[in-house]
Amino acid sequence: MPLNPILAKVTDRIEARSAQRRATYLDRMRRAAEDGPRRAHLTCGNQAHAYAAMGADQDALATGQAPNLGIVTAYNDMLSAHQPFERFPQLIRDSARAAGGTAQVAGGVPAMCDGVTQGQVGMELSLFSRDVIALAAGVGLSHNTFDAAVYLGVCDKIVPGLVIAAATFGYIPGIFLPAGPMPSGLPNDEKARVRQQFATGEVGRDKLMEAEMASYHSPGTCTFYGTANSNQMLMEVMGLHLPGASFVNPNTEMRDALTVAGTERALQITALGNDYRPVCDILSPKAFVNGIVGLMATGGSTNLVLHLPAMARAAGVDLALEDFDDISGVVPLMAKVYPNGLADVNHFHAAGGLQYLIGDLLESGLMHDDVQTVAGPGLQRYTQEPKLQEGRITYVDGPKETQNDRILRPVRAPFQPTGGLRQLSGNLGQGMMKISAVAPERHVIEAPARVFQDQDSVKAAFKAGEFTADTVIVVRFQGPKSNGMPELHGLTPTLSVLQDRGLKVALVTDGRMSGASGKVPSAIHIAPEAADGGPLARVRDGDVIRVDAVAGAITCLAPDFDSRTPVTADLTGNGHGVGRELFAAFRANVGLASDGAAVVV
Repeated sequence: MPLNPILAKVTDRIEARSAQRRATYLDRMRRAAEDGPRRAHLTCGNQAHAYAAMGADQDALATGQAPNLGIVTAYNDMLSAHQPFERFPQLIRDSARAAGGTAQVAGGVPAMCDGVTQGQVGMELSLFSRDVIALAAGVGLSHNTFDAAVYLGVCDKIVPGLVIAAATFGYIPGIFLPAGPMPSGLPNDEKARVRQQFATGEVGRDKLMEAEMASYHSPGTCTFYGTANSNQMLMEVMGLHLPGASFVNPNTEMRDALTVAGTERALQITALGNDYRPVCDILSPKAFVNGIVGLMATGGSTNLVLHLPAMARAAGVDLALEDFDDISGVVPLMAKVYPNGLADVNHFHAAGGLQYLIGDLLESGLMHDDVQTVAGPGLQRYTQEPKLQEGRITYVDGPKETQNDRILRPVRAPFQPTGGLRQLSGNLGQGMMKISAVAPERHVIEAPARVFQDQDSVKAAFKAGEFTADTVIVVRFQGPKSNGMPELHGLTPTLSVLQDRGLKVALVTDGRMSGASGKVPSAIHIAPEAADGGPLARVRDGDVIRVDAVAGAITCLAPDFDSRTPVTADLTGNGHGVGRELFAAFRANVGLASDGAAVVV
């Protein structure tokens, strides 16, 4: 089927908007590639330092005839999703050696767990950790000894940071090797129910802890469809994973075989061989359009509305919120994975997963097939799924029909006719709302405002019984300049309780919600933020605010709104403690949330 005309129009618009930036970027990458393998330009002394610890691989490295892989790892054993990476470097080194190449750990990058820092001061470093990850990966790759890079990362800011680094070093190939989701534990809806019971005092902390531990119970990514698993979808849809690699559980024979196959493929696509595939060619405007399509079709994380523009800019591509909105208008919601449904990503994978979803979108004219990927030309390759034969990966055609239409449906019979995100704009600024889990009768909320400067004040007002009528809760001075734009996921149980009591409630904030934010209408990422004198700084208690996901509008109806002087906040307390002192330069130089809240690009 020919490409959907709206999708074609958006792609053309992105390419036109990006023309100069993309041309400059590609010219820079081509000139870097013309210099040939990086190691050829190192002195003997440079190389001796790089290979001194490599033992039996020293001779192969010194000759420069075999490709050398640089491993950039986000391993730590505090993140369940990243703990499996502990054994990946040795597996990659052994696999590379067996295939006639070499591999070295180029460097490590930090990896925060937003689950640990939710509602804590450390969350104020979370978004900026994306830029730190890009910088740290850049330091590792700057040694110029690598013919390709292997990136080990899964979770929220880690994958976007690694993609920014991969784009910056786009003249060398790169492949992302995921670790996979943990096996299913306590159902996510049951966990959410216990959280709400705790918020209302119906159960104690002992029951809450029991539920949390039963949900997050083993190595692997958390199984709900938040930012981490949205990242994995994105890497596959954009051609940086091997086909079918995203949602295979850790520490299984299939996962190890995919890691071996990924290593071998990384060796095959260097400039030393006959299938050179630099990252700069994979991260094309069409690839980013495919990424947005995947985000809409799966009802993915709102955090990717921040990350995708930042990643794209690193590859010379300019994305705008209107691109997300227009694509959402033509791409249906095909998946119901928690918080949009009861299933988790393991159930999604079993129902046909990304192979079925990509195939159906391609057949419906809703994805670009004419892209480059680490697996070869064309996204059609990603409709195939891996199988194990004698310990090695082979590929067969993926499913043509969904295996469970309560979890995964075709384009012709979706859960919703449009995607999961809407752009909002009006006299309160510009932002986004995730609507895939919000009931249609809550897509428009008009109510008086209650204004808060932090989420703890909202919780205190709730406990004091102050919310007794329909309310639009405004939480401002939560943007990147204010305090690093922490997620406000801790408000989800509170707001859900109010909604379940029959109140019409909505959240409006210049901060973020979790990738797992769900059924409460939330207008987030409002830009310009309050700390920049944005419109949220003019809102007062009692102002009637209309949050309209149908019309894509967010409006304060106060007649004197535009003439008011913005309030200011004392933000001095945001500059110290738990490492915040180290990030003053980031807060001072960060861009608008609507542009990705980027610092380093």
